[in-house]
Amino acid sequence: MILTESELTAPVELVTADGLLNPAAVGFTRTPFHDTSGVGARTGWGRNKRWEYWGVVGPDFLVGLTVASVDYAAVSEVWVFERATGREWGRSGIRPFGRGVELPPSLGDGPARARAAGLEIDIEDAADGSSRLRAAIAGAAVDILVPLPAGHERLGVVVPWSDRTFQYTVKDVARPASGSIEVDGVRHELAAGENWAILDHGRGRWPYDVEWNWAAASGRSDGRTIGLQLGSRWTHGTGATENALVVDGRLTKNSEELRWDYDPSAWLEPWTIRGETADIVFTPFHDKASRTRLGVISTRTDQCFGTFAGWMLDEHGMRVPFRDLLGWAEDVHNRW
Repeated sequence: MILTESELTAPVELVTADGLLNPAAVGFTRTPFHDTSGVGARTGWGRNKRWEYWGVVGPDFLVGLTVASVDYAAVSEVWVFERATGREWGRSGIRPFGRGVELPPSLGDGPARARAAGLEIDIEDAADGSSRLRAAIAGAAVDILVPLPAGHERLGVVVPWSDRTFQYTVKDVARPASGSIEVDGVRHELAAGENWAILDHGRGRWPYDVEWNWAAASGRSDGRTIGLQLGSRWTHGTGATENALVVDGRLTKNSEELRWDYDPSAWLEPWTIRGETADIVFTPFHDKASRTRLGVISTRTDQCFGTFAGWMLDEHGMRVPFRDLLGWAEDVHNRW
């Protein structure tokens, strides 16, 4: 099914004065326009979810940084994976009532920080849109710079389940990354042009039980910088999708509900994502599996890292082929 989605081109508030979804905020953007400062107030307490997730992928290392608040808990994580050896360093923290986490009201309005036992994260955005990602845990530390190239477009989407439950997401792919990663006291520089950062910025009010698929990838193919952003399940029935293709910074919004096919009993077998506007094969090499059971919070995530090959249609209806784009595809079930 190919949906009709509205493009928003001016600033808009995500919620109304009474805390409900603003109907004028529903649609997609190419640059972050949404004021999300109304999320996290007392309205809907316990259902509000706010987070910044940065994933960094490259030939040598994979990195994941999470700073999140789900009202009754702060959730943070630092994860570093060395591809050549399969070694990984990771630590997560859950603290009650959002303690130890700082999040900006809207994207770019301030830093995101997390402090938990044995874990520190600092994410800072500069006036030019660039970001600096710093984090430290036992055995690993990262200091990564993520510039915002001129003219680079970022997908923003409001997903409306109802006027009381909704999500605003910014999925920003194909951002070049540089800097350093230190593991076990050895510093490694990130090679220019070979490492990529991907942002998932989220502000919303969620149902308790939800499932989703998310895939994101970046790289150079046939002389072009290409980013993929794909999602499924959680958007079904809302009139929105979170699918997009970014080529040399230009975003094509994909409004088709694509078909995902994979085997949940064999995560490292190839996945396919297909439709009239895309034909993609994802070949994973590592499953970052995580499980959480803590009171009302129960989560299961299989985030599989690998490479993407295939094609998507651009805004002119032309097939854009690609191969060896590096990223991940995931299957998530949360009760939160």
